Amino acid sequence: MSENFEVKVDSKSYIPDPAYREQSFLGDYKAVYKEFIQDPDEFWSRMAKEIEWIKPWTKVLEWNHPYARWFTGGTLNITTSCLDRHVKEGRRNKLALIWRGEDGEERVYTYRQLHRDVMRFANALKKIGVQKGDRICFYMPLVPEHIIALLACARIGAIHSIVYAGFGAEALHSRIRDAEAKVVITADVGKRRGKVISLRSIVDDAVRNAPSVEKVIVLCREKCSVELYSEMEEDFYSLLEGVSADCSPEEMDAEEPLFILYTSGTTGMPKGIVHSCGGYATGVHYTAKYLFDLKENDVIWCTADTGWITGHSYIVYGPLSVGATVVITETTPDWPDPGIWWSIIEELGVTLFYTAPTAIRMFMRVGEEWPNKYNLDSLRIIGSVGEPLNPEAFEWYYRVIGKMRCPILDTWWQTETGMHMITTPLGEPMKPGFAGVPIPGIIADVVDEEGNSLPPGQGGLLVIKKPWPSMMRTVYRNDERYKKYWNQIKDYYAAGDLAVKDEDGYFMILGRADDIIIVAGHNLGTAEVESALVEHEAVAEAAVIGVPDEIKGQAVKAFVILVKGYTPSQKLVSELTYHVRMSIGPIAMPAAIEFVDTLPRTRSGKIMRRILKAKEMNMDLGDTSTLEE
Repeated sequence: MSENFEVKVDSKSYIPDPAYREQSFLGDYKAVYKEFIQDPDEFWSRMAKEIEWIKPWTKVLEWNHPYARWFTGGTLNITTSCLDRHVKEGRRNKLALIWRGEDGEERVYTYRQLHRDVMRFANALKKIGVQKGDRICFYMPLVPEHIIALLACARIGAIHSIVYAGFGAEALHSRIRDAEAKVVITADVGKRRGKVISLRSIVDDAVRNAPSVEKVIVLCREKCSVELYSEMEEDFYSLLEGVSADCSPEEMDAEEPLFILYTSGTTGMPKGIVHSCGGYATGVHYTAKYLFDLKENDVIWCTADTGWITGHSYIVYGPLSVGATVVITETTPDWPDPGIWWSIIEELGVTLFYTAPTAIRMFMRVGEEWPNKYNLDSLRIIGSVGEPLNPEAFEWYYRVIGKMRCPILDTWWQTETGMHMITTPLGEPMKPGFAGVPIPGIIADVVDEEGNSLPPGQGGLLVIKKPWPSMMRTVYRNDERYKKYWNQIKDYYAAGDLAVKDEDGYFMILGRADDIIIVAGHNLGTAEVESALVEHEAVAEAAVIGVPDEIKGQAVKAFVILVKGYTPSQKLVSELTYHVRMSIGPIAMPAAIEFVDTLPRTRSGKIMRRILKAKEMNMDLGDTSTLEE
């Protein structure tokens, strides 16, 4: 960044019912944060003791920049925290999973059933030669067998690498090859918006020229159109025939890898983020219990897919570690109509709903009448993950879905961080546009390029100053890429995001640092301009990029999706340009506005501005494997 930039900070806030704080597991945020600062090792030791260990650790943290070793000498298996202990401690017959298919089919699993099925599939994997340390690639729809199989991998110490089942064969192939996967687990089909999508044919293409692959396990959901023909192929349920439902958990060192998850960089091959057993298990248990405040009778629905870190942490490992009931579904938010998600919340009594700002803005666009048809009184807490939750979406979500009653947990974190890092703890004032404060265990700041802390109201780079247990350990087979995170700014973790703090220490995330537009020497965060556009009643969503300008160096170009009922016109272009001028200033006025029906985005909902920019300038699109469309 050539200079820092001032950000207009709105101080509006909402205070939740004090009962939320009084009854929460976390309690008084400020007091707990102070305890953490006074003795970080004691804080993390206390959190780690809440999960199951086979052998206790001898040291909480060994930090040798940029490498961390957490819970040195400790051994565990994450599945005993997620399954065995609940079966032993009174949750044997409690619902662990409720699955809803697109056609209304429903299946439920108690902790006892899930435990037994995981152990059976773990033995089935052993039967075909899977050993500790082998990489297993998943390309599956969001069905119960997916959760069972990935927990089975963890049970025997195999490293899972989940690839979202919407990627094409090339993206899947590159991840299989990079991870050197021994086994691929898939299904014959996925189901989306009433269509049946062949997954097996994509896997057939992806495993060509992938010499590491020895077996492909296929879950047949339809009648498989042809018999499993390849010598490599095994039927998911046939593999389970005659297999014991008793499988002892593999003893894993705290620092051994649990999984690899690929995430797009701004350029080049996706990065294989490696997470370890002990630190990750501690981080997701802590955040699921103390930030989501999951209670015994809670039903959590995180609408992500397991192909993303959100699904790993807050569909599978976090909620199951706490012993919650988890809802999973293949349904999309607007099919067969935009009421489907609200009907599921009403019918299944969902108490904690965690979704993406993209979905919230889509619901805003179709109107309040859809959620208003359903009884959402079961909701206790609502959350947001992905892009920054702009103030307009916050207000709508709080009023229409939360009924001015449910606190919003707007969470900032990354694939690389493994767990929540910044949010507004229950009971603290909520500020639209601000994710919140660093959670106990995390020291965050906004700094300049040299790592100097910036004052409130001044935008800069978001950093995490100290290591935390669920941090990634490396980039698979590319340690240099890992080191860059810790070597760019002092000895801090550089998140790659821009942020600003207010006087109370609340963080507003402004977007990616590489999404900065420098207009006549002034730095503009794309999120700030987009938020100004979305404030206009005609705008449902907006994305802005910098385009070359002979005089200013760069100018702002906006891509705008209109709310139903509005039509593109020159008058509207003038209105929106003026609106941005009045909201931010003349420097932020778009030089051009293009009305569009869709925006390119990743599966996790983040708008890929570099795609817009590449198309605008007739450039190569680079790695587009994580695009939704």
